[in-house]
Amino acid sequence: QVQLAESGGGLVEAGGSLRLSCVVSGGTFNDFVMAWFRQAPGKEREFVSAITRNSGTTAYADSVKGRAAISRDNVKNTMYLQMNRLKPEDTAVYYCAARSGFITISRVPGGYRDWGRGTQVTVSS
Repeated sequence: QVQLAESGGGLVEAGGSLRLSCVVSGGTFNDFVMAWFRQAPGKEREFVSAITRNSGTTAYADSVKGRAAISRDNVKNTMYLQMNRLKPEDTAVYYCAARSGFITISRVPGGYRDWGRGTQVTVSS
């Protein structure tokens, strides 16, 4: 059974930075396309960023493009999301997700089978 565990969330002032991590166990990490989604209170879960199995392709939501950097370490079975110049509207629970059996990125939650429990990011103004 694949398990994903996020960490690195917290409370940060606007303009600050955070690095989120997602550790994957119970599966072959190299086989997964990985992604970050987020969900703010009262809103639907939305795509943030994704990365292919060999890190050859990355994708970002327009809302974070230029402020976020996704990466992965296939030796450590870990994916990262570096978020800079954080804004109050970045406040949300951030989830990592794994997509197996595909080589392409999906920008919709339904494209991912396995999910972590999320880590809270709160940006104060």
